[in-house]
Amino acid sequence: MIRTLVVDDDYRIAHVHAAGVGRVGGFTAVGKAHSAAETRSLVLTLQPDLLLLDLYLPDGHGLELMQSLRDRAPCPDFIVITAAQDIGSVRRAMQLGEVYYLVKPFGFAQLRDQLAAYRQLRNSIDGMAVASQETVDALYGILRGPVVRTADRRRLPATMAQVLDELRGASGELSATDVADRLGVSRATVQRYLADLVRRGLVDLSPSRGYTRRPEHRYRATGSPRPGP
Repeated sequence: MIRTLVVDDDYRIAHVHAAGVGRVGGFTAVGKAHSAAETRSLVLTLQPDLLLLDLYLPDGHGLELMQSLRDRAPCPDFIVITAAQDIGSVRRAMQLGEVYYLVKPFGFAQLRDQLAAYRQLRNSIDGMAVASQETVDALYGILRGPVVRTADRRRLPATMAQVLDELRGASGELSATDVADRLGVSRATVQRYLADLVRRGLVDLSPSRGYTRRPEHRYRATGSPRPGP
């Protein structure tokens, strides 16, 4: 379970977001904080994996709080949830390494999608030893968040749709080389489409294992059964 601390000065909003976290598979809300001081204390005692962090706190700015928490170990990840729309706040949050920046007001569906993208990122990184360009492209695609939540094949470019069809029809996970060989197109083209499909939330990336020279990551259509050990 991804242990999540909700930070918001508004008690009602903090309760709503904590309830939303609890509705997303793989997450649990371990607490709620309503000030910078309370957040520091709870991070120390609860050691959450993720903070849903408002920027407007009564005793300090959320960006300053992020900076101070970055100096501690272990440091949680951050998804900023704020009404602040000035580009300076967005840029500073990016510099501090936030996972995503959600502008209030937003609905549960948007929160759910970003939490799901974060969960997919963690699952993909787990077990990885190296990061090829293919890996980096796929991981950054996940961080950009899902663009398409339903697999409407007609909205995809023709070759991308064929890549997705190959994964859906496979009995297990496939590599970019596997898909390229089946379709008769270049591996580089398939890699590009796979990274986009991961970003859209239609394909899951699995860490490569058992390689001798170059890692060959595996892919499966979202919702397909995972292979056994």
